[in-house]
Amino acid sequence: FAAKEIVVSTMGVLYQAEPDADEASGTLMSKLQNHRLTRGPRKGEIAYTPLVAFSFMLFVLIYFPCVSTIAAINTESGSKKWAIFSMIYPTVLAWVLSFIVFQLGSIWAV
Repeated sequence: FAAKEIVVSTMGVLYQAEPDADEASGTLMSKLQNHRLTRGPRKGEIAYTPLVAFSFMLFVLIYFPCVSTIAAINTESGSKKWAIFSMIYPTVLAWVLSFIVFQLGSIWAV
């Protein structure tokens, strides 16, 4: 699962963590743990519940591989169709599975 670590740095940028923050950084972890929803019917609730975190990790695990892998698929197959398919299919699959897990988890959590 190459290049999935980009998610940690993206979250660090979005939550304005320290420049040297990583997955063990207390600053980033505390910002994510304390982030609250600002709109909607659940306003004020914690945004990243264990169910949200699990659904997010499931999505990250399945979604499309890194760009270099897509380029290799394009080069080896000689067809852009397989490269495009290898981007779209895993992303759609990741979204659908994450959606199902979240919805089922929401039913049981109530």
